[in-house]
Order: sequence, then C-alpha cells, then structure tokens
Amino acid sequence: METSTIYVLISIIALLIIAILLIFVRKEKKKKILTPLSGISYAFVLAGILFGDGNLIGYSLIGVGVLLAVIDIFKKFKANKQK
Repeated sequence: METSTIYVLISIIALLIIAILLIFVRKEKKKKILTPLSGISYAFVLAGILFGDGNLIGYSLIGVGVLLAVIDIFKKFKANKQK
C-alpha cells in the first residue's frame, strides 16, 4: 500500500472512533439548539473553505466565521452566568 492510502485509512478509522464516542456521549445530554449567530459563522467558515481559491478571500471568510463564533460563545457565557 502507498503512504497516502495508509494516511486516508488512519483518518477514516479515527473519524469513526470519534463518531462512535460522540453518539454514546450525546445520548446522556440534552440537545442544544444552534443559534442564528453560530449558524451564520458556520456558513462563513464553509464559504471560506469552498470558495477560497484565492488565499485572501478564503482566509477572510474563515476569519469572519471564527470571529462570529467567538462572539456567540461570549454571548452564551454571559447568558448562562446571569441565570
């Protein structure tokens, strides 16, 4: 087997293990709703990955997505702290 094939197989096995662990962990927790701000940040990150042929455009979109995600995290933290 080639080295790249081995890397792909190791990656697939690792993702399967992570998915199985997440399935077992998620059964015990209640579901969390995706906020609109986190949805927008996810869309920006995906757009940066998909449409980022040029480095400036791709990294800018990913940066905006990460910034929005951090803002959303701080908002959730403040809301939980006030309760």
